Amino acid sequence: MSQHSADPAPNSAVATVAKRRDWWRDAVIYQVYPRSFADSNGDGMGDLEGVRSRLPYLRDLGVDAVWLSPFYASPQADAGYDVADYRAVDPMFGNLLDADALIRDAHGLGLRIIVDLVPNHSSDQHEWFKRALAEGPGSPLRDRYYFRPGKGENGELPPNDWESIFGGPAWTRVTEPDGTPGEWYLHLFAPEQPDFNWEHPAVGDEFRSILRFWLDMGVDGFRIDVAHGMVKAKGLPDLGSHDQLKLLGNDVMPFFDQDGVHDIYRQWRTILDEYSPELSEQGGPPERIFVAEAWTPTVERTANYVRPDELHQAFNFQYLGTEWDAPELRQVIDRTLEAMRPVGAPATWVLSNHDVTRHATRFANPPGLGTQIRTAGDRELGLRRARAASLLMLALPGSAYVYQGEELGLPDVVDLPDEVRQDPAFFRGEGQDGFRDGCRVPIPWTREGSSYGFGSGGSWLPQPASWGELSVEAQRGVAGSTLELYRSALAVRRSQPDLGVGDSIEWLRAPEGVVAFRRGEFVCVANTTGESVTMPAYGRVLLSSDEVTEADGEAKVPADTTVWWTAA
Repeated sequence: MSQHSADPAPNSAVATVAKRRDWWRDAVIYQVYPRSFADSNGDGMGDLEGVRSRLPYLRDLGVDAVWLSPFYASPQADAGYDVADYRAVDPMFGNLLDADALIRDAHGLGLRIIVDLVPNHSSDQHEWFKRALAEGPGSPLRDRYYFRPGKGENGELPPNDWESIFGGPAWTRVTEPDGTPGEWYLHLFAPEQPDFNWEHPAVGDEFRSILRFWLDMGVDGFRIDVAHGMVKAKGLPDLGSHDQLKLLGNDVMPFFDQDGVHDIYRQWRTILDEYSPELSEQGGPPERIFVAEAWTPTVERTANYVRPDELHQAFNFQYLGTEWDAPELRQVIDRTLEAMRPVGAPATWVLSNHDVTRHATRFANPPGLGTQIRTAGDRELGLRRARAASLLMLALPGSAYVYQGEELGLPDVVDLPDEVRQDPAFFRGEGQDGFRDGCRVPIPWTREGSSYGFGSGGSWLPQPASWGELSVEAQRGVAGSTLELYRSALAVRRSQPDLGVGDSIEWLRAPEGVVAFRRGEFVCVANTTGESVTMPAYGRVLLSSDEVTEADGEAKVPADTTVWWTAA
């Protein structure tokens, strides 16, 4: 029996879902990295008009919402995560009229728009920071950031031992207006990204205003960048160790996951709730949402961010970092559902994003290499596992995130020349691996062309010669293609009452290396081993990531394959 497919959900179904107040509890949210999605003006850089032109593709894919990575005015020292003006669109992406048109068109297609918010730090070209430097020591504007005198006889040493996520010290010394070496400022990321001091009331006032600005524009929610980093421990204490990046995700750090962040989110939630009135009988706007990018030591601490009076969702990075291994997957699934159940929040599931190696490449390599991998590995194996992992993810209760291009089975581009790279971590001596450009290469739309349909003027990062055969054009309508697998999976997910919303699953007995669970009449089986396994045939096959054969009430599930059944 070959891969089963289903027609994409009709537009009427999308429109009906759009009126649900709690749409986010089982939403499939598609991440668009604007500079790499579609280029409308031929300058080699993706833009908002390009995204707008491709919205029908996303509707037909079957997603519920689109999350846009930053498109604000920015010097682009860190691909837009260094914001100079939170109320303006960077000219490379368009202008506010383009943003307005994109939001309106999306809503007309039954899609919601979630925008990135970057509250931990600004650009060093933000007006506040530029004035703080120009006015010198004692400037009230320096209190809106972390300016501190240095240690040592002449202040030549950083104020503490914190290290930047991008490598090197988390402090940079400024030259004062009179030309002398002066104070230091804190930047947990690049030096061009000074951290805000959230103890200063002006910072909170400003971001509450920014929230209202974009809510008035009609956005449906915000993804909060570095949601765990806005509050620092009192006194900025030394951490007392080097190689601090190795501690991330294992310990509560003095600059990450401090309890004070939750007071901020409780204030923000009251604003969002003002824009999310109860639906009347005549219909009304669905609930607006917050999504946290919160790297925490445990999924239990992640749950603190999604308590009923705080945020709605938080990325499940523990799941993203799990190997293609049945016991590990089962453990993280159980822990996630158990942690979210007491706070009443949906679990979220994600396999790739703009900061990690695409899962088609991660799963192509041996386990234990982490989420930043520099080798291509076994491409065929990686794609097979990626397809199976995607079906497993979409079968779990809660909300799922899809990173642009994963529906095409795109691998990471691991052989980019050094001279084209733009990841700021690549240019620092230590810190992150600095190879995030590999997952940001513009996606292919057509088999041919200077940029495979991305735009008429090439692309800001070079695309591999193999991109054409992975394009939307090459896969659309082709039975068994990864694109059609995703389209079918999202259509089935929407049509099956036992998929989507929920907080529990029933584990089924299965051979070693196999994940099997039931949700009502629905059964999912994922074989993570390198050999075929024989399982009971749990009813009618809805979908499978590879060919499944059935006989005498049993099914032969190939290696690295996921199958969906229904008893209905």
